[in-house]
Amino acid sequence: MESLVSTQWLADEIGASDLRIVDATAFLPEHARDALQEYEACHIPGAVFMELADLVDSASPVANTLPPADKFASRMQALGLGDGSRIVIYDDSPIKSATRAWFMLTMFGAQNVALLDGGIAKWKAEARPCVSGRETLRQRHFTVWSDTARVRTKADVLANLSANDAVVVDARGAGRFTGDQRETNPALASGHIPGARNVAYSSLFNDDGTWKSSAAIRNAFEAAGVDLSRPLISSCGSGMTANVLIFALHLIGKDDVALYDGSWSEWGMDPATPKATGPAT
Repeated sequence: MESLVSTQWLADEIGASDLRIVDATAFLPEHARDALQEYEACHIPGAVFMELADLVDSASPVANTLPPADKFASRMQALGLGDGSRIVIYDDSPIKSATRAWFMLTMFGAQNVALLDGGIAKWKAEARPCVSGRETLRQRHFTVWSDTARVRTKADVLANLSANDAVVVDARGAGRFTGDQRETNPALASGHIPGARNVAYSSLFNDDGTWKSSAAIRNAFEAAGVDLSRPLISSCGSGMTANVLIFALHLIGKDDVALYDGSWSEWGMDPATPKATGPAT
């Protein structure tokens, strides 16, 4: 199974015994939308709902950080996702939250995970069937392991400022990156990590919500001054849309990319961390 599948592919595969479909829609407070309510009103037949807000480290002082491996495994088993499953994830979110689910699943050991190109919006636009209610699947064992090489901490990113081993790429919009647009949380500083490059996650999609071509994705990073021959660290506001960049880079065959999970919600909150404003230099 490819990492990105079409609506037609999914329509042809629905009903296969090893196929698991996951709605991983999540919203920010400003979206004023209820992901679970929307799932229960209309979802792709057979899809279970992954509550991303629950898949966090509740002991962490930073919001929305990755959960412990055992917590993730138990949640996946309860959803019916496990060893031998082919997992297809979709969302209906402006922040493309399915990429966060993809990152966690692959980081914690799932072997066969794909995103639905265009999400449920494309599925609906093609008049494909939706169902209401909530789906449950039989529990399935999830053998978990954690690829911690794919994650960076604030200490790692601080060390990288001098070591310059990797390029930091920020997924936020240009206004937040430069500091021209204030953060919604007044406690957060404005700007970006010094030396970072800016590739707005929204620039990687076509108007219909499908992913841009590999050539266009590559061009977006190169136009932002990202040296794709070097290791990368992906960052954003709260560790969500950084996963969009990681998946996009995966589509062009670049996998030496790590997630700064705390992202700006951690970096911008700490008065001791250096911040830069203005365009990337």
